[in-house]
Amino acid sequence: MRNPLVRPCLLATLLALPLYGVLSGPAGTASAADARRPDTKGAIGIKLLEAPKNRMDDPRAHVFIVDHVNPGTTFTRRLEVNSSSSRRQHVEIYTAAADIDHGRFTFAPGRTPNELSRWITLNRSEVDLPPHGSSEVKATIGVPDSATKGEQYAVIWAQVSSGEPGEKGNVALVNRVGIRAYLDVGPGGDPPSEFRISDVIPRRTEDGRPAITAGVRNTGKRALDLGGQLTLSDGPGSVRAGPFRIVSGTTLAPGDEGSISVLLDDRLPDGPWKFRLTVRSGRVEHEVTGTLTFPEDSGGRGAPAALDSPLTMVLGLIVVVTLISALILVRIALTRRRRAVPY
Repeated sequence: MRNPLVRPCLLATLLALPLYGVLSGPAGTASAADARRPDTKGAIGIKLLEAPKNRMDDPRAHVFIVDHVNPGTTFTRRLEVNSSSSRRQHVEIYTAAADIDHGRFTFAPGRTPNELSRWITLNRSEVDLPPHGSSEVKATIGVPDSATKGEQYAVIWAQVSSGEPGEKGNVALVNRVGIRAYLDVGPGGDPPSEFRISDVIPRRTEDGRPAITAGVRNTGKRALDLGGQLTLSDGPGSVRAGPFRIVSGTTLAPGDEGSISVLLDDRLPDGPWKFRLTVRSGRVEHEVTGTLTFPEDSGGRGAPAALDSPLTMVLGLIVVVTLISALILVRIALTRRRRAVPY
């Protein structure tokens, strides 16, 4: 069974995944299996080596398998499995099911399959990597003519382990990293990706660190992996701060609503601040601007930020353009006047 004490695993390229124990006896018993555990001073990694030609400008397609195909289509992706360990590593490679649940990309236990994972064939099921070595693997995705319309999710795993638990060793450590697959199947072109940002809420964490959360709704037809940044300006004493990255990990299925968060420097004053929040997923990017003030108390929640309306932004742009045009006209008039004055 899976060890209830899940510890963080070193991220290879893209997935925050657990390092877990497979138990065959009482937890916590020292054993000879410890000598066979994976080299914790190094890590395995897996990454994509290519993206589809029609998505070269899509950052997600260089990290995940993201595509739209018609039923009956077959295509390939080249992957690289690598190791930063000083020891040889035996790596198993396999596919398994995945899904999106409550704003998170989730992974099925073990090698549990689904429709998409069954469509993926790997040319190698295992590789032996020399110290600090790498090896290429090819994944072939064959979509049947009868494939269900819509977007499906899976993951290609690379895994090292300490071996099977035995009589003298009751714990086998497993370390795995993977590449997500987002495949939309159906006739016609790629369904649109789109989202909408709602309330931006300033707050403080329980340890007093300023932060913001913002609601996001997926209004498109493809899943979103949300990232971006927050910048602050015109704070007390005209201070500027940032950019601060959006905390990664929010994935929204079509129609889902969730939130993103940004953690800031705990030395920042409460405000008021002007802010610019940029949220993106792949090729889609939106910004909201406005004014906010962080609450004073730890664990507190401030009033929703006052957002700049599109009309206000347009009027502001018109004012700026008008002022610039007036200055240009004044300068032209002064230049003509100087030329007209005889010396």
